Amino acid sequence: MRTICFYFQVHQPFRLKPYRFFEIGDDHDYWDDYSNRNIMNKVAKKCYLPMNQLLLELIRKYDGKFKVCFSLSGTVLDQMEAYAPEVLHSFQELVATGHVELLNETYGHSLCALKSETEFKDMVSLHQEKIQHHFNGYKPKVFRNTELIYSDEIGAMVAKMGFDGILSEGAKHILGWKSPNFVYVNSIEPKLKVLLKNFRLSDDIAFRFGEKTWTDYPLTTDKFIGWLNQVPQEDEVINLFMDYETFGEHQWKETGIFEFMKDLPGAIFQQTNFSFSTPSEVIANASPVGQINVPTPISWADEERDLTAWLGNDLQDEAFDRLFELENMVKRCDDPEIYKDWRYLQTSDHFYYMCTKFFSDGDIHAYFSPYESPYEAFINYMNVLSDFILRLKQAEKAKA
Repeated sequence: MRTICFYFQVHQPFRLKPYRFFEIGDDHDYWDDYSNRNIMNKVAKKCYLPMNQLLLELIRKYDGKFKVCFSLSGTVLDQMEAYAPEVLHSFQELVATGHVELLNETYGHSLCALKSETEFKDMVSLHQEKIQHHFNGYKPKVFRNTELIYSDEIGAMVAKMGFDGILSEGAKHILGWKSPNFVYVNSIEPKLKVLLKNFRLSDDIAFRFGEKTWTDYPLTTDKFIGWLNQVPQEDEVINLFMDYETFGEHQWKETGIFEFMKDLPGAIFQQTNFSFSTPSEVIANASPVGQINVPTPISWADEERDLTAWLGNDLQDEAFDRLFELENMVKRCDDPEIYKDWRYLQTSDHFYYMCTKFFSDGDIHAYFSPYESPYEAFINYMNVLSDFILRLKQAEKAKA
């Protein structure tokens, strides 16, 4: 078996509006509807709609031999419902071909697996309901945690929820001499299969494609095919995992990214012995080669491939801890609006904006942040959280 597994993360957060201290207690509307709508429509035009159409044409052209998979966060699905129903329809059309797999994840694109198993299960159930609602009862078999965050314990929780497999990062410090181009199993629950991202080949497309200072620029189809053919023949699966916004948003149309993707499947069929598979097909057809031991959580972010993009500095940890101190209060109050805001406040992007890293990773964080500084992101978030706490206390008092 020699196959390629394309996985695309599709996510947009609900961004907070500028929320000042003196608004606490008076304004319970936290979300920047103008920015969220505009960004969704911009990305829809530049990425989602043209790329979905391209993938649909490729699936039809190759009679289903070309396959991909998506993980659509609950927050992006909510935004598609509100701002861009034509985008949601285009994803439904792709899934209806039978050659596109959907993955389960946390509804709010949350870091809750690191804090609360109960909330983690609730978030996964909410996301599954959302997928079933929009995609004709579809029930995902494979899981993708927020930002590919994975550890032995997280994998064990996912296995208990009945999933066959999980996606994660092929981090060097975890793999050592091992290759990411095989199927592994969770070290606690071996029934859970683990697919690991080939970060070099994935990032050549996702991050380096349009970088003119890269020594291998420009990345042509022939060059990429050459790299694939250099992969040892015994390697079974090349997992190409990336943000879907790579196409047209992070890598602009002018870089040639759409033409590259249009030509790639045909070149792979003609010039290599690779096929295309979805994660479920990889899990079904490839035998695991052993356990992967991940005692400390890994992710697909930054050079370290750890959690420091979201957690670790004083700002991030204070905000994250304060948020999850409220879990029991939120669930006792049983208010749909409060619970919705609670889910959206968990979205990992809020903590990403508070990252204080420097150099190349810091530049990436600054690119995605709507704030002038991590400190501004923290203050804005904590102002919102202060109001949210007041609402919770008022809801508890009303129930008493």
